[in-house]
Amino acid sequence: MLSFYSRYIDKWERRLASRDTNRVVRPFEWGLEWLGFQTSNGHSSATELRRLARQSLLNSGEFFAHERPRDFKLNGDLLTFTSPLHSPHAENNTVYGRFFPARNARGRAVVVLPQWNADAEGHIGLCKLLNRFGLSALRISMAYHDRRMPPELERADYHVSSNIGRTIHASRQSVMDARACLDFLEEQGYTKLAILGTSLGSCIAFITMAHDRRISVGVFNHVSMYFSDVVWTGLSTQHVRRGFGEEITQDDLRDYWSVISPASYFDRLRGRTLRSLLIWAGFDTTFLPLYSRQVLSEFSARGLDHSVVKLPCAHYTTGRFPFNWMDGLAMCRFLRRSL
Repeated sequence: MLSFYSRYIDKWERRLASRDTNRVVRPFEWGLEWLGFQTSNGHSSATELRRLARQSLLNSGEFFAHERPRDFKLNGDLLTFTSPLHSPHAENNTVYGRFFPARNARGRAVVVLPQWNADAEGHIGLCKLLNRFGLSALRISMAYHDRRMPPELERADYHVSSNIGRTIHASRQSVMDARACLDFLEEQGYTKLAILGTSLGSCIAFITMAHDRRISVGVFNHVSMYFSDVVWTGLSTQHVRRGFGEEITQDDLRDYWSVISPASYFDRLRGRTLRSLLIWAGFDTTFLPLYSRQVLSEFSARGLDHSVVKLPCAHYTTGRFPFNWMDGLAMCRFLRRSL
């Protein structure tokens, strides 16, 4: 039986979730063209996607490898550069970041990845708070977000959608863009580098940390082992789930999207000196607690150095007072201690 408090949080959460009235149920697509091949030799699209996932996991270092951009431009606090991974949408191929250098940072800087559908001001307050803790921050707009959004969109639908291949491509692009931000910070003289991600940004941040040894500290704000489980079961992605219809199952999607799931890359953390903060919400209906606990268990079973914060709220309510302050202060304090 639900307590009064849990019912209160759930009602508040659903009210916040219902404010977005521009969610679009898009048709299911395999999206093979986004991954550089078409169905051939009699193989089905499902077979091709599973084969791609296996190959990419075996060679994930190459799959997420990037070329250092040569066109970093900093105008005031606005950083721009060309994404290392091309997409068919010109707007999406320029990466935008907001750079907040701190006084006396002593070589410490954090790449900040906001949540799915964050606007251009998302996490700016967090970056300024990081400054007050003596940490420089570089906030990045992920693929198809705010200025990177093609004109036909109102939301960042092309980053997470029922087009399987396009979602893989967008996540791969965001990982490469995050790694390019580390290049920029290195050029500015920063030597102690961390990454912080929220929700979708948490997934991208984990994969980035797993593939870039320059990162020594990771903060993952809302956690799940599999990208697909959140999309399939989460309150905020039910319109995406409806787009798949009866074409595939949750297990199928877990296979196809294994290449963009944190669960696939824990082995890459072995033998590294890393510190991680795992944050989850006890009443979350987007990142279900079941899936968050799996991440906590995996970190513990592998003996990985980590701390845990459990928030007494849900997903959308994390951004509301007092939970936003609990969350932000926990992240900033951990980063100041760990970097």
